[in-house]
Amino acid sequence: MFSLRVYGILINENKQVLVSDELIRGSYITKFPGGGLEFGEGTRDCLRREFLEEMNLKVDVGDHIYTTDYFQMSAFHTHLQIISIYYFATALEPIRVPLKEKPFDFSADLLQKYETTKEIETFRFIDREQFSPETLTLPIDKIVAGMVRDLL
Repeated sequence: MFSLRVYGILINENKQVLVSDELIRGSYITKFPGGGLEFGEGTRDCLRREFLEEMNLKVDVGDHIYTTDYFQMSAFHTHLQIISIYYFATALEPIRVPLKEKPFDFSADLLQKYETTKEIETFRFIDREQFSPETLTLPIDKIVAGMVRDLL
């Protein structure tokens, strides 16, 4: 079984990279924004939908960066192989969700929501000087972070 994931690399005018800090079923994860491909949608449509759902943000999906080319088992479902596809993304409007300064800076309201959903997230930009593969949690994200770091 496979899980197709699509992620966006959004870099602002200050050369800062957008990341999502998430608490998922007890695991703290810093990753690129994005998520799972749904039946009937293309990868670019998926990424546009994910940005709208997660950030209420319209984006333009740009160039393809990377597609997983090795076996990666899911961190949450050991019967799934993960295939991740990464694109550059550009915000088509100002970001309206609150951006955090610190990792995992969850409000009391979000932590209360976590009790029900077991998933919460916040977003922040990382300065190019601090951005590296080590700032991300997931193995495929680390590869892409190295590629992006070379472009900053």
